[in-house]
Amino acid sequence: MTDTPSKPRKTLTIKKAAAAAASPAADSAERRKRSGARARQVAQMEIARGKNSAGAQADAGTTTPRRDPAPARKRGAAAGTAPARETTTGARPGRDDGKAATRYATERGGKAASARQSRHPGEDAGAARHSPGRSRNSNAARNGPGGDRGASASPRPSSRDGDTGRRSFGHSRDRGIAPAPEAPAAEMPETAAAPRISRRPRRIAPARIFPVFAPCPHGLEAALAAELQALGFDAVAASRAGCSFEADWNGVQRANLYSRLATRVLVQVAQRPVHREDDIYELALDTPWEDWFGAEQTLRVDTSAIHSPMKSLQFCNLRAKDGICDRLREREGARPDIDTVRPDARVHLFLTEDTGTLYLDTSGESLFKRGWRLDKGEAPLRENLAAGLLALSGWDPALPLVDPFCGSGTILIEAAWIALGVPPGIWRPFGFERLRNHDARRWRDIKEEARSHIAPRLDTPLIGYDLDPAAIDAARLNLERAWLTPQSLRLEIGDARQVTPPAEAGWLVTNPPYGERMAGDGEDLWPAWAENLKRHYSGWSVNVITSDLDLPRRLRLKPLRRHPLHNGALDCRLFSFEMVQASYRR
Repeated sequence: MTDTPSKPRKTLTIKKAAAAAASPAADSAERRKRSGARARQVAQMEIARGKNSAGAQADAGTTTPRRDPAPARKRGAAAGTAPARETTTGARPGRDDGKAATRYATERGGKAASARQSRHPGEDAGAARHSPGRSRNSNAARNGPGGDRGASASPRPSSRDGDTGRRSFGHSRDRGIAPAPEAPAAEMPETAAAPRISRRPRRIAPARIFPVFAPCPHGLEAALAAELQALGFDAVAASRAGCSFEADWNGVQRANLYSRLATRVLVQVAQRPVHREDDIYELALDTPWEDWFGAEQTLRVDTSAIHSPMKSLQFCNLRAKDGICDRLREREGARPDIDTVRPDARVHLFLTEDTGTLYLDTSGESLFKRGWRLDKGEAPLRENLAAGLLALSGWDPALPLVDPFCGSGTILIEAAWIALGVPPGIWRPFGFERLRNHDARRWRDIKEEARSHIAPRLDTPLIGYDLDPAAIDAARLNLERAWLTPQSLRLEIGDARQVTPPAEAGWLVTNPPYGERMAGDGEDLWPAWAENLKRHYSGWSVNVITSDLDLPRRLRLKPLRRHPLHNGALDCRLFSFEMVQASYRR
């Protein structure tokens, strides 16, 4: 193969341009026929056809021996043109057209294109001079990724030096279709990259763990610790009048929903040594309250202390309140209003001898307010204390329960909810629902899961007696508000000195009248009731809460256990008796 077919075409093009430059008047007719972009495109296509003709001749002569590249370089030097050198894929910085040429040469056979350029080193340069509108990328595709014939690069070894019979370009290039110029970066259509699917398990950010304190009535600390451990909480530790544990925010909500013994669920948000009232102000001022509530919500602050050197708890409470309000005013431009009845946010300040701790109350109203009791009767028990009596007595929900002094039915309703698996907070609101960033959907899911575990019916016999008909009526109304049917509990007017048990074994848990409610009737009540217990309740566990510490002597029974408790301000005891015929008598 020789370079003859391409040289006349190149020479004619140069002469035509020279003639046009020498005599513009003589070539005016030709300019009218072919001018502008169309003329440049036609010239480009003619050059491409000539090259394709040369390539076809080379393909036809499959037996033609391969030409040594060294004489070709000599002929190029003799002709006064620089030999074309094959470039590597490393384009010069800042040349986007070189990148496009790299892609095109790779797809269409870049190595064959470089070999063809070595046979016609001056053709593209001449065509470029007479086609100023021609895409630079098409030149770059023939010149190599560098886009410059004079670029310095080491020659790439070719694996096709011994195979000249194979066509080097695809069908589109053989027909003279030049590659389209690459669009600017701003005009390139966005192509979504294929997502990379990792086989590793996704790392989930750990939930924030809060130190939590749950206060409870005095004497129920051990029972509350056992309850929290049964609910799955970590680091449970019983302390004075409550238990501490750790939980994430979902655990805080679950503790509010499921705990029968806790009075509140307090999340610790700050703790620091304090020695004077101004330290309390700084502690409150440095706490990020804006994460929990803002100026649009109402606020209440309560303060309690044990062995604190502070002289006035009321002034300490005021300094804590000022620190909270000043923090929100600095961050949000306003301070919250104070509401001591139904606030949106409650903050508790607890002081010891040298430490101040700030808690966020997530419960709102006290947890013993289940939402069902409106008729309280005379001297009622709080619901969490009634649940505590059942826990301390060791009642088995599969066995009968009798309350001969049922009053408004608090003990029996708590027992029914325990036997059915009803969470104590399922029908009441909580304080965390009014805080910022409350996830109502997540809270709804937690409650729906709790409802799914409620038993449809109660098979355990629960029986209540009372001499006062008004107390029985109040108990029946409370039963209805607690979503319990009359078939769940049997409420009757009856005398504790005469009623008999429904089974051979079971539990008797009761809060009999004591103190002012007795009005001198105790001398006749206790001996007669004790006689009925000894005669009919053999095999039963009898548990009585009272502030009368002399009650075992009055009943002439020896208690098996006694638990110190507080019913409000009254110092009480829960006496447990195991009724065995002709035993434990004095």
